[in-house]
Amino acid sequence: MSTLSAPGTVVPQNEAPDYPMTRAAGCPFDPPPALHTLQSQAPISRVRLWDGSTPWLVTRYEDMRALLADPRISSESSHPHYPHTSPAMKERRRQSRTFINMDDPEHARLRRMVTAAFSIKRVEALRPAIQKIVDGLIDAMLAGPKPVDLVQAFALPVPSLVICELLGVPYVDHDFFQAHSQVLIKRTTSTEQARVATQQLLDYLDRLIGDRLAHPAGDLLSTLAARVGAGELTRSQAADMGMLLLIAGHETTANMIALGTLALVQHPDQLARLRESDDPKVIASAVEELLRYLSIVHSGRRRVALADVEIGGVSVHAGEGIVLANDIGNRDPAAFPDPDRLDVDRNARHHMAFGFGIHQCLGQPLARVELQVVYRTLYRRIPTLRLAVDLDEIPFKHDGNVYGVYELPITW
Repeated sequence: MSTLSAPGTVVPQNEAPDYPMTRAAGCPFDPPPALHTLQSQAPISRVRLWDGSTPWLVTRYEDMRALLADPRISSESSHPHYPHTSPAMKERRRQSRTFINMDDPEHARLRRMVTAAFSIKRVEALRPAIQKIVDGLIDAMLAGPKPVDLVQAFALPVPSLVICELLGVPYVDHDFFQAHSQVLIKRTTSTEQARVATQQLLDYLDRLIGDRLAHPAGDLLSTLAARVGAGELTRSQAADMGMLLLIAGHETTANMIALGTLALVQHPDQLARLRESDDPKVIASAVEELLRYLSIVHSGRRRVALADVEIGGVSVHAGEGIVLANDIGNRDPAAFPDPDRLDVDRNARHHMAFGFGIHQCLGQPLARVELQVVYRTLYRRIPTLRLAVDLDEIPFKHDGNVYGVYELPITW
């Protein structure tokens, strides 16, 4: 066993605070203050989840990276002590198992089937098409009434159009899959609501897979259908993977577009730096910094120990759940000097917004290109973009597993 950081004070199990924790009023971009306290005083400690379980919470950057690279730490969501984020997510994963919640070798086998579509080379080839989508949506906003909700007019359509094109999902169905996705990523969703939403999405993807089996096209669903035809996937596994890619392919980027815009509007010096630069390196750096600063997956990465592991002087036993709080990990001063400051010129590429290790986000090259195109284009084409309401009127997604805003009224 190896100690990953200096020992800290452990919060006893019977005193474990509830997790996720509450953000401070007026500080919508910052992790909850209690996480800062734990990071400095009790970096490995117990927390209490919705079901009464008390997994370990890991809050330091170095410890998280070490654990995410450790094969003794499992992503297998069917494990009896896996720390599920909500009743809805537990039900969704019972109905639909995908490679993100499996361990190798099955994780690697399934992930390889779709890796090529998200390679840097393949995604870079999509940049002109993404630019066309972004410009078209901005044209429509400029030609329409104002104020306008940036979420519905821009932030949701951009990644939805892109992932639909990539997968081969008809964009005309976007109201259907966006509504069901919203149900599944809310912590307040009931088990029955999750069951119904999951089944309806799976049935939808299954129909599309069936269509590709009969009529192959040049999209990712056709690739999955071909694997079904070759006996490498079952049809239900193909539908599972299709649903995962569809939900992850639009929800996370949509929230980053809207929340990133709001953060920049609240930091006008950083917005000006981004708007006035022609340097692609500055744009890319800004994307990485916003990913670090906002860390929209704010319910932590969930794992379970398969063997005894020592973390920061604390012994985690086989079978115990672990939550890796990547939002506070990305604010660790040991990894990012002055971490609570938004600095688009910071070298933040080593952030953990996409996770780390073998389970890091498959779609991160696509998300990066989408965000680079958006952040380079939106503020230059609408240089006077500003909020149409006060900050305290913005409805934040405090009830979601993915953080963002429900609406973002803007004007210019």
